[in-house]
Amino acid sequence: MTQRALDSSGEQTPGPPRPAMIDAGAELDPVHPMRPPPSARHSGGLTTAEVAERVARGEVNDVPVRSSRSLTEIVRANVFTRFNLIIGVLWVIMLFVAPIQDSLFGFVIVANTGIGIVQEWRAKKTLDSLAVIGEAKPTVRRDGTAAEISTSEIVLGDLIELGPGDKVVVDGTVAEADSLEIDESLLTGEADPVIKRYGDPVMSGSFVVAGGGAFTATKVGREAYAAQLAEEASRFTLVHSELRSGISTILKYVTWMMVPTAIGLIISQLVVKDNNFKESVARTVGGIVPMIPEGLVLLTSVAFAIGVVRLGRKQCLVQELPAIEGLARVDVVCLDKTGTLTEGGMDVTEVRPLNGSDEAYVSRVLGALGASDPRPNASLKAIADAYPDGGGWAVTDTLPFSSARKYSGAAFDEGDGGDTGSPDGGSDGTGGSGSRQSAWLLGAPDVLLPDQDPTLAEIEQLNEQGLRVLLLARASGALDGPGAGDGAVPTALVVLEQRLRPDAAETLAYFADQRVATKVISGDNAVSVGAVAGKLGLAGAENTMDARRMPTDPDAMATAMEENAVFGRVTPQQKRDMVAALQSRGHTVAMTGDGVNDVLALKDADIGVSMGSGSEATRAVAQIVLLNNSFATLPSVVAEGRRVIGNITRVATLFLTKTVYSVLLAVLVVCFQVEYPFLPRHLTLLSTLTIGVPAFFLALAPNKERAQPHFVRRVMRYAIPSGVIAAAATFVTYLLARHHYSGAGALDAETSAATLTLFLVSMWVLAIIARPYTWWRVCLVAAMGLGFLIVLVVPWLQNFFALKLVGTTMPWAAVGIAAAAAVALEFVWRWVGRRFGA
Repeated sequence: MTQRALDSSGEQTPGPPRPAMIDAGAELDPVHPMRPPPSARHSGGLTTAEVAERVARGEVNDVPVRSSRSLTEIVRANVFTRFNLIIGVLWVIMLFVAPIQDSLFGFVIVANTGIGIVQEWRAKKTLDSLAVIGEAKPTVRRDGTAAEISTSEIVLGDLIELGPGDKVVVDGTVAEADSLEIDESLLTGEADPVIKRYGDPVMSGSFVVAGGGAFTATKVGREAYAAQLAEEASRFTLVHSELRSGISTILKYVTWMMVPTAIGLIISQLVVKDNNFKESVARTVGGIVPMIPEGLVLLTSVAFAIGVVRLGRKQCLVQELPAIEGLARVDVVCLDKTGTLTEGGMDVTEVRPLNGSDEAYVSRVLGALGASDPRPNASLKAIADAYPDGGGWAVTDTLPFSSARKYSGAAFDEGDGGDTGSPDGGSDGTGGSGSRQSAWLLGAPDVLLPDQDPTLAEIEQLNEQGLRVLLLARASGALDGPGAGDGAVPTALVVLEQRLRPDAAETLAYFADQRVATKVISGDNAVSVGAVAGKLGLAGAENTMDARRMPTDPDAMATAMEENAVFGRVTPQQKRDMVAALQSRGHTVAMTGDGVNDVLALKDADIGVSMGSGSEATRAVAQIVLLNNSFATLPSVVAEGRRVIGNITRVATLFLTKTVYSVLLAVLVVCFQVEYPFLPRHLTLLSTLTIGVPAFFLALAPNKERAQPHFVRRVMRYAIPSGVIAAAATFVTYLLARHHYSGAGALDAETSAATLTLFLVSMWVLAIIARPYTWWRVCLVAAMGLGFLIVLVVPWLQNFFALKLVGTTMPWAAVGIAAAAAVALEFVWRWVGRRFGA
């Protein structure tokens, strides 16, 4: 696993793999009082034999990394549903009392259930395989060697190393601490990081923000503080989404309508009407089955599952399935610059000595700083590459980076020193026989320099070119003091060039085209970030703001967020406040990040997106992880979410139109005391041609419309009037046919005329929903119409579906009534669109 280290200017960037920590037997540095005495340190961790003993005793961290549904659970969830039970009972009844063609609806349900199981199983396999790739692998010391292992392989007593961005995966006590700061806000709500010393407890679910160390595991498996919470949070689930809850609400109302209507229909057909018993049963079942929108639940599950598989092929891990839906609703994306707009690596292009500093001495200082950190971030790695000679200076103290400070530092014993070449002509002190001590800071110039310093104007010009500038300054006091940066003497400017991501411009253009506002939120200098964003064509990149001047009032902050596009020198808490401010204005916010400084904002955003090479903590809280570390994958996720929501909204209208007209037809039949006009075979044919087949294609088609809220309301606004019109037109045709036809075979002729009207009206609803037309949508609608025409003209299909139009008067009357209904549908849909919005 690639570690992430915090950049000195506030960004988080990829670093090399974490090396093993200093051997516990090494002589201790007196400037590190938080490090335990040698006798208390666990140099080598457990031995192989000790690990085997603990595994045998079951003292293993057996909480699964990802708890996905088993095949048994998937089958149970798809088979044992309320509507499958109702339809199953009706199917069994029909198998005994009617021809096989009246039982076709049962075979359709079996096929639907099978499709649902297969697609969800594919989604499960995709998620599980991606979860293994994206799994956090903590570094554990065993037999004196540090190695990365799976979280589930940790045993009680293991010595686990920690570095910036690492997540504490089990509970334990600190065994080694080197300026170790841990954020426990996700567990306790406490915003400030907690400094940990030897012997202090650490809790699973917290994460390291600065420094390093190691801890001994004291609680593993389900005993760990956050284990149960984490296991529940990472379950494969389809719940907690507006789409799913909206469909559940609809189904609840449908059930309430269906039960009394079905009872009335049963009484009407079996008791009041003195007809053939088996035919009465068949027509009763024919009235109940179409009330159930069984395919809606299936199509929603399949659409989500196929979305997961599609995104999985692009190395995108969806940790919470509703995140696909959520990202489709996003109207603001907040981006971190480093790792998103720019690649992790950078190059030193220039070093400018200040205040007469000797260039050779500055080079030695930079080389020593580069060699002082075993986990160099991108900036420090670039410096180390440019100045590979560490100078042989001994490190006496270090100051780890903090997102609040915006700088890091180190103190050195320079040995006999020689001529320092420093502006003050000397050193910070001596130690031993002529040895020189010096302390240095490296970080954000506008933080370390006073506001009126003339050097800032020079830095501003470099920032406007999109270059990153760091200040090297000699510290005037101890590094561990509260104001380590106060009075620091500027020594040199280090100019770094950032590498732009080749796909970033295209991705930003996509969001602009989709009317999604993009906000770049960075710990770097605002002007520099704005210049980088401008090179990539970000709209409004010239509107930059230094977050240190950001108003603290939430409303004023929200206004500033809406008016500007680029924000620099942002602290982790400010990122969180910015997300909240945007949400207070009704925005749906997605936050991308890869560093530990992004964790709180990712947690609070509507959708958190992490890079696969990001810190363990960011990957743990993000709903979506881009395992290929490519920001360019994000449009695919947005497009997938819009496809799911937009299309399910479309097809839900189809299904619920059928439910509405079925309930109304049943009520009219009861009120008028007539036979139900359809057999199950008729509605199976109509449902297949006007709903089932087209809905499947429409649900999986591309859809770029941004998802709108109030799913239930939007669907029912169209489904209710459409269903009412369809039921009224069909029943009018049926009553006219009852007066027109008489004698033997009259009921079959009446049914055929009513079926023709209902099919034509349903086809018009389909034609409206299929808009805007493309060649394949036109072909789809035409194919469904052709299918019905074939049934009407092929003799054996006429007999199979009991459909035969008798004479010309009534069939043409049925077509005329359907045409009038189509006009009414067009009027109502347009009126609803104008009155309530599309």
